[in-house]
Amino acid sequence: MKQKKRYTPELREEAVKLVLAQGLTLEEAASRIAIPKGTLIGWVNAAKSGQTQKTAPGSRTVLELEAEVAKLRKELAQAKMER
Repeated sequence: MKQKKRYTPELREEAVKLVLAQGLTLEEAASRIAIPKGTLIGWVNAAKSGQTQKTAPGSRTVLELEAEVAKLRKELAQAKMER
């Protein structure tokens, strides 16, 4: 019987960042880090819905970080326009 492979939370986080932040396709990201595409799909879906595994206290979800980045970009554009 096949034994289930375990991945570190750091690897999971980096894999999700490849797809969500860097815009790679699921196939490209999965092949870069040598994991099954189905596994990566599950991680990305969990990150999008905010259901990450064992997050550290005080850490934020990918969606929260993306919202903050969008807000900061908007503020930066406005500051540039005012200057």
